[in-house]
Amino acid sequence: MKLNIKHTIITVAIILIIIVAAASYFGNSKDTNPTHLVVTSTGHMEEPKSGFNSLTGWGCGHLNFNPLIQSTLLTSDANGNMINDLATGYNISSDGLKWSVNIRNDVKFSNNDSLKANDVAFTFNTAKTSNSQLDMSNLDHATAIDEDTVEFTLKEAQSSFIYNLRYVGIVPEKDYNNETYGSNPIGSGPYKLKQWDKGQQAIFEFNDNYYGKKPYFTQITMLFPDESSVLELAKSSQADVVQSPITGLNQTIKGYHLVNLPAGRAQGISLPYINDTGLKTADGNPIGNNVTSDIAIRKALNIGLNRQEIVDNVYHKFGSPEYSGVDSRDYGNSNATISDNNIEEAKKTLDEAGWVDTNGDGIREKNGQNASFKLYYSSEDQARQSLATVVSEQAKELGINIELQGTDWDTIYKNMFSSAATMQQTSSDPYKSVYLQYHSKEAIDEDYMNPNSYNNTEVDSLLDKAKNSTNQNQSNEYYKQAALISSNSGFGPAGDAPWLWVATYDHCYFVKDDIDMGDVPKNMGQDFLQNICDWKRTNTTT
Repeated sequence: MKLNIKHTIITVAIILIIIVAAASYFGNSKDTNPTHLVVTSTGHMEEPKSGFNSLTGWGCGHLNFNPLIQSTLLTSDANGNMINDLATGYNISSDGLKWSVNIRNDVKFSNNDSLKANDVAFTFNTAKTSNSQLDMSNLDHATAIDEDTVEFTLKEAQSSFIYNLRYVGIVPEKDYNNETYGSNPIGSGPYKLKQWDKGQQAIFEFNDNYYGKKPYFTQITMLFPDESSVLELAKSSQADVVQSPITGLNQTIKGYHLVNLPAGRAQGISLPYINDTGLKTADGNPIGNNVTSDIAIRKALNIGLNRQEIVDNVYHKFGSPEYSGVDSRDYGNSNATISDNNIEEAKKTLDEAGWVDTNGDGIREKNGQNASFKLYYSSEDQARQSLATVVSEQAKELGINIELQGTDWDTIYKNMFSSAATMQQTSSDPYKSVYLQYHSKEAIDEDYMNPNSYNNTEVDSLLDKAKNSTNQNQSNEYYKQAALISSNSGFGPAGDAPWLWVATYDHCYFVKDDIDMGDVPKNMGQDFLQNICDWKRTNTTT
C-alpha cells in the first residue's frame, strides 16, 4: 500500500511539473486572439544569447534570416531576387571600391526618431568591430554623404558585398549601446520587442511606425524549446508554426500540415586534404590525415555513395542529393558533379591507387595504413548523427572503415583539421559558401571555414577573381570555373573532391491548417518569417 502511495505521489509530481512548464510559456490562459501568432525557434534560429542585436548576429552572420525588429537596405521578393527595402537604389563605381546607396526619407525608428544615412553608416562601421560572425573585413569605412545617401568604401572590389546590404539590420546611432541594445532593441522593422523571458520566449508586437505593408499578425510569440520536446507544442496545439526535428518528418499531427521549404541547406563531410606531418595549429591541434589526404579515398567515397538512398531514409525524402555544396545556386557548376552509387567504379578507383584488402578483414590497406579514419559529429544534432551513421555503413561496402565520434562542438573544432567532420552550409552568399570554404588563406585557421585545409593555387586565383569582380554574372562564372579546372583540380567532386557533400535537407515546419504563409521566397527555407507581412489566419473573424 505504501509503495502504491509513493508511486501516486511521484505521478502527481510529474504532472505538476508538466503543467508548470507549459504555464511558463503561455501563462494560465490560452491566447485566443486570431491576430496573435505563436512560432517555435530552435536549431538554426535559436535564442540569441546576446539578445536581438543585428550587429552581433541576430538575422545575419552564421545564418541569414529576417531580423523582424530591424530593417535592411535590401530584401527579397517571392523569387528570391534582391529588391529595395530601406534603399531606393544603389550605384557601384567602375573600380568596384565604392558603393553609393540612396535610402528612403520617410522612415522612423520605433522610438519615433527618423532613420537617416548617418544611422546606416554607424551600423556598418560598428559592425566591423562588433566581435560577431559578421565579416566586414573588406569594408574600409561607411560615410553619410547627406541625410539620404550613404557611401561604402571597400578595401578591394567585392561583388558579394551586396549580401551585407541584404542582411545587416540598421540600428540607431543615438540610442545604440552594445551592452544593452540586445535586450532593448530599437529598429524600423515591422515589429518591436515587447517582452523577453530568457530561456523561454520573446514576444514581438507591431511597430506602428513601420513604413511597409501592415501585417495581419499584430503579435508574434517566439518560443525557444528544446528540440527533443518541440513537437509536443504542436500535438497540444500550443503553437501555430513548429520547426520539425528530423524525427518528426514521418509523423502526422491533427490540425497541422507539414511544409517543407528548400534552402540549399547542404549537408556534408569535410575530409582533411593534407597529410599528417606532425603540423599543429596555433592552439596545438593536429593537422592532416594520411587516409583522407589520398584523392582516391575522397573520389571513391563521392562515387560510391548512394545519396538518393540517404535522402529517402535519413531525410524522409525532404531534400535532394547534393554534390558540390552549391548545386542549386546561380554559381553552381553541374559539370563539376559526378554520378554516384557506382560501387564498382569506386572499388576500381581504390584498387588502382593501391588500396587493397590483403588480410581479408574487410578494410583496405596501403603501405601498412588501414583505410580508416574518424568522423566527428554533434551528438545533439539528430540529422548529423543519422547522416554519419548511414555514410559509415555505406563506406564499409567499399572497404573503408569510418569510426563515428559523437561529441560536442568544442571537441569537433579541435579535431576537424585531422579528422572528418559533419558540417553544413546554407548561405546564398558565394563569399561564405565558396570563397571562405575553399580559399587556402582560410586553411589552418581556428574557424569552421575550410576546416579540411584545402589549398589549390588555381582555385585561389579564380576565387580572387570572383570576389573582386564588379559584375555579378562574371563573378558567378569564375566561381563555376573554380569548381572544375580539370579532372584532378577544382573544389567539386569531379576535381579535387575535398568534401563529401551528401544532401540538401529542407527546412520543415508543422503549420496549423488555418495559417496562410503566402509566397515564401524561393530557396530561403531557413528564413520562414521573411514574408511575415503577407501571412494571415484563414476562416476566422478578426
